[in-house]
Amino acid sequence: QAHMVESGGGLVQPGGSLRLSCVAPGRTFHAYVMGWFRQAPGQEREFVAAISQNSARTSYSNSVKGRFTISRDDAKNTMYLEMNELNAEGTGVYFCNRDGSFDQVVGGRAFYWGQGTQVTVSS
Repeated sequence: QAHMVESGGGLVQPGGSLRLSCVAPGRTFHAYVMGWFRQAPGQEREFVAAISQNSARTSYSNSVKGRFTISRDDAKNTMYLEMNELNAEGTGVYFCNRDGSFDQVVGGRAFYWGQGTQVTVSS
């Protein structure tokens, strides 16, 4: 199974925006629930957002609700995370994951994970 690849990370000033992407090769992308997690230095990996098949359902952590938007384009095998009003808490490595179960994705128990992309929020 080919692994997923995240991109779009970088250095951004507080209050700025970034758009992350996660590409997952294969013909079954549409069949998976997809999610984003982040891991700050010295911290455990934490849930950020998830999106179900057909984008019918989304979920966000309270810390990003209203500022981040998760979306997917099944035709491009790609999931996105639009991040606005970034603050220092947004710093970390962002990972995408996928699984057949929404609960497994949100709970961090998804079978497939990407390698991560670094986001640094700093002036």
